[in-house]
Amino acid sequence: MAARERLGAEVRGYDPAPAALAAARQRGAIDVACASPAQALEGAGTAVVAAPVGVLREVVGEALAAAGADCVVTDVGSTKRAIVSAHRDPRFVGGHPLAGAETAGVEHARADLFQGATWYLTPTQATAGVLYERLHRTIAALGAQPQAIDPDTHDRLMANVSHLPHVLANVLVAQAAQALEAEHERLPATGPSFRDATRVAGANTAIWTDIYLSNRDAVIEQIDATTRRLADVRDALERGDAAAIAAWNDAARGDRRRLLEVELAGETVHELRVGVPNRPGVVAQLALALGRAGVNIVDMALYPAPDRSEGSVALWVAGEGPADRAARLIAELGFPVARA
Repeated sequence: MAARERLGAEVRGYDPAPAALAAARQRGAIDVACASPAQALEGAGTAVVAAPVGVLREVVGEALAAAGADCVVTDVGSTKRAIVSAHRDPRFVGGHPLAGAETAGVEHARADLFQGATWYLTPTQATAGVLYERLHRTIAALGAQPQAIDPDTHDRLMANVSHLPHVLANVLVAQAAQALEAEHERLPATGPSFRDATRVAGANTAIWTDIYLSNRDAVIEQIDATTRRLADVRDALERGDAAAIAAWNDAARGDRRRLLEVELAGETVHELRVGVPNRPGVVAQLALALGRAGVNIVDMALYPAPDRSEGSVALWVAGEGPADRAARLIAELGFPVARA
């Protein structure tokens, strides 16, 4: 819907469920309902695979087999290590938009869903630079903020900020329900704290079972860390240690404030020009280095030399500080860089 409204694109879609395909056409999410991936991807410039993590490897493979040589293929799966390692095709760039809600299905689609949302991309050394640039521009045009990240870092981060919260939400609602049953009480009106903390409890089982299992090592690590932190709080409560409890609560407030502090979107955007050789993976190298440093690339463009032996990459970065940091990082990688 965003692609049709913001890009003026023709959007063709395929889904193995005829009812979902019909609903997408009725909702205006697609222009053409197709009978196969090959039909949907004929002549396409960008392909997006939206499927449960458990079948992504197979479906992305089908998309790559059907897509043309000049078509960039991406996915929107919540874990990235398995899918990126499975497809080292220069046309594939793993992706994960941090958007949506506990609802599912095309009936809940909105054209503004990605507005202001971080959209992680996982380019590799094999990624074609011109296709990565196209995907980056497309995602930015949808209203999102594309950010490069390596798959391992992505999955560890998601275990912290997405997968563990879903685990805790399930545990909290189960614990509350069990306590009420034990006391033979009817469900009371819940406060906003409980509602906010458990909003995602019981999210789509088919999707989340795959997510938990595909990232189970990172999720287990975070569950163990959470268990240790809970044990520390329990011990402070048992001791009646008011100072420790106060320090713990103050630290949480400070941590939350730091997590929520982001750079203002209205900051001045600075252009950096980077001289690069014409070799595979150079665009991904730049994007990942800046992504690891927390530098958001607002936009990018490639300018190859006439003989294709080298070229330049233009990067637009928001904020004076991030632009300076980006210039230092790029220089440390050995690329000549100048502020435009």
